[in-house]
Amino acid sequence: MIRIEGLAKSFGSREIVKDITLTIRKGEIFTLIGPSGSGKTTLIRLLDLLDHPTSGTIIFDGVDTATSEKGRLAIRRRMGMVFQKPAVLNTTVSANVAFGLKFRGVPAEEARDRVQQALDLVGLVDLAGRRAVTLSGGEMQRVALARAMVTHPDLLLLDEPTANLDPVSSDLIEDLILRINKKFGTTIILSTHDMIQGQRLATRIGVIMNGRLAQTGSTNEIFYQPKGREIARLVGIDAIPGGIVTENRDGHALIRIGETCVEAMTDLRAGQRVALGIRPEEVSLTPADASLKRSSVRNQFTGRITKMVPSGPFVRVSVDCGVR
Repeated sequence: MIRIEGLAKSFGSREIVKDITLTIRKGEIFTLIGPSGSGKTTLIRLLDLLDHPTSGTIIFDGVDTATSEKGRLAIRRRMGMVFQKPAVLNTTVSANVAFGLKFRGVPAEEARDRVQQALDLVGLVDLAGRRAVTLSGGEMQRVALARAMVTHPDLLLLDEPTANLDPVSSDLIEDLILRINKKFGTTIILSTHDMIQGQRLATRIGVIMNGRLAQTGSTNEIFYQPKGREIARLVGIDAIPGGIVTENRDGHALIRIGETCVEAMTDLRAGQRVALGIRPEEVSLTPADASLKRSSVRNQFTGRITKMVPSGPFVRVSVDCGVR
């Protein structure tokens, strides 16, 4: 669907997007994750042809987008874009959704039918006659989605579409994204700083760090096999002291950290120094006097709880196990 080769974008002397090469497949939901200021929005704008790259190429469905403005407009008409902060016109909801059809010269009767279908898709049929500016933030974002989908795009780009929404509205938008992809086979590129949202929605994920594409892969690869400490920290893996692989038998390794030995699954060879991390949800806490002899847990440590901090529906627990 889209092939990006050596893509870069600078503003003055500052390079925001740096040498990105990537292929996005037809019909997938490709999610871009990364910290604020990493270049996600700039990359989305480049893919939507709103900005011109400083260097590199974007091939859309076999066509080089480095063409005339008329040619770029023809390509853009096959795309839909929803921004982080929805912009609506001070007209009715129906008129907002019909906006793109008007510029495409779609006949009035056909436009009415398509607007009705788009509003039905996002669950706003009953609000068709309301002034769009009187809607809630979540409703405005659904209007923006309807306005994008009414043109039947081959590619839908979403720049942090739930960043300013409450949890209920966010769930509605996420459900819409999945339904649009499944019902119409629309290729979707989504940027988000919400790691859980990235996991829920993505077919594949790309991690943007400091303007570079640091890693691509499935949700399992990104969240359980991150390439480097920065990515591990981004996806919620806590660092623990590094160590040295003392032996490795068919991928089952022993790693020594000071006087402690840890078992792990890895292809790294004996003698290599490694960084270690663990997902908090994979840790089980049991009173020290409870018997764990029959447990299947490979690594067991005795420690003292030093801190407990609420984190939404969870509690983040810090434990000092004396491992240095």
